Amino acid sequence: MLYIFDLGNVIVDIDFNRVLGVWSDYSRVPLASLQQNFRMDEPFHQHERGEISDEAFAQQLCAQMSLPLSFEQFSAGWQAVFVGIRKEVIDIMHKLRAAGHRVVVLSNTNRLHTTYWPEQYPEVHAAADAIYLSQDMGLRKPEPAIYQRVLEQEQVPASEAVFFDDNAENIEGARQVGITAVHVKDKTTLPDYFATVTC
Repeated sequence: MLYIFDLGNVIVDIDFNRVLGVWSDYSRVPLASLQQNFRMDEPFHQHERGEISDEAFAQQLCAQMSLPLSFEQFSAGWQAVFVGIRKEVIDIMHKLRAAGHRVVVLSNTNRLHTTYWPEQYPEVHAAADAIYLSQDMGLRKPEPAIYQRVLEQEQVPASEAVFFDDNAENIEGARQVGITAVHVKDKTTLPDYFATVTC
């Protein structure tokens, strides 16, 4: 089997409120205002597909949110999204590989984040056979083409793949191409799932 794991809130806990908190501290713009104005819209999606640079994304987002930040301040906040590793998921990934399964990561991310999390959480690379990132592929979840690309690269039919993600839209995108998809709603989802599945 091919097991495909999302990164954020599946393997690594993330929290965008931490990002907004850092930006609020730097800019003195009230946190409530930032929470109201922060949107994952087209520039966000373009950034995840690698279509615009980190600097261009920062400039657009700061203009959208009326944030007077330097790129360094923007970056410091952007990296604050990462909270910590879910060790229990890393253990599951290792167990799956030891049983002969293929284990990969498929993440919507961006260049700026990949300057941080691979060094901060080397356990992710150590537990995966391959890592597929949206900005390298020019695609992002839930676009069906990104799941098809992973299946082609792995040379596995959709019927032999299982995908885990915390986003319902991404789950639906995977199901559209025939992949079994499990919605990760909290930290108990994966341990509970594998408690009933023989590796």
